[in-house]
Amino acid sequence: MKLTKSLVAATALLLGAGISYAAQPKVIAHRGYWEAPGSAQNSIRSLVKADSIGCFASEFDVWRTKDGIIVVNHDPTINGVNIESSTADVILQQKLANGETIPTLEEYLQTAQKLTIPLVLELKSHNSNENERNAIREILALVKKYGLENRTEYITFSKNGFNTLVSSVPQGVGVQYLSGDYIPAQVKQMKGKGIDYSLKVMRKHPEWIKECHDLGLTVNVWTVNKPEDMQWCIDNGVDYITTNFPEQLQQMLKK
Repeated sequence: MKLTKSLVAATALLLGAGISYAAQPKVIAHRGYWEAPGSAQNSIRSLVKADSIGCFASEFDVWRTKDGIIVVNHDPTINGVNIESSTADVILQQKLANGETIPTLEEYLQTAQKLTIPLVLELKSHNSNENERNAIREILALVKKYGLENRTEYITFSKNGFNTLVSSVPQGVGVQYLSGDYIPAQVKQMKGKGIDYSLKVMRKHPEWIKECHDLGLTVNVWTVNKPEDMQWCIDNGVDYITTNFPEQLQQMLKK
């Protein structure tokens, strides 16, 4: 009983002094858990594997084909075929490294609906503002169709895409800008949820972490793959870490 009272008193003292302890960073699987056996970047299996190990979220990338089908892929091309300038019947024949065919966003969301993992959808920078606006309209319709509005947030390097998403997503859904060329106060003014910047940018501007938190913004850092970089993010109190090696990061956080 005396020990309990002592702990309570110590806790009250720390809180009264304005001292608090940040929660551990949450783990986001970059392009899914594609380093797992039998997986591949942005594959259905990478999504399932990220869910199976308890990642906080799984990040993935989308493009719009010439005839308006949203597909999941990182690069603007797959197997040398340009996605934006090709029709879906051509793109959907393309194979990923693990033998899966490139998934449509609808197929990806159908799988996600059966899982519990939240999603971080990256809208790639398209050839025109019109293509991006059309892509966003179709993306949001599919996310709504599968009841995933409360489990999906959005990121993009495109300023047009960012502004369109901010004005289009349901209230409370987060949108983050990726390029790293805005200070936290500007991101707040742009109505972003927080900053989602590269490790290189954040190492140059560690002060932005506190600035974001003071403004009520979150901080995600990508793509963090080395143990020493993971530890830097942990020590500096970022909110999310995006990595190709989620299990390794999870083990570090347990310690």
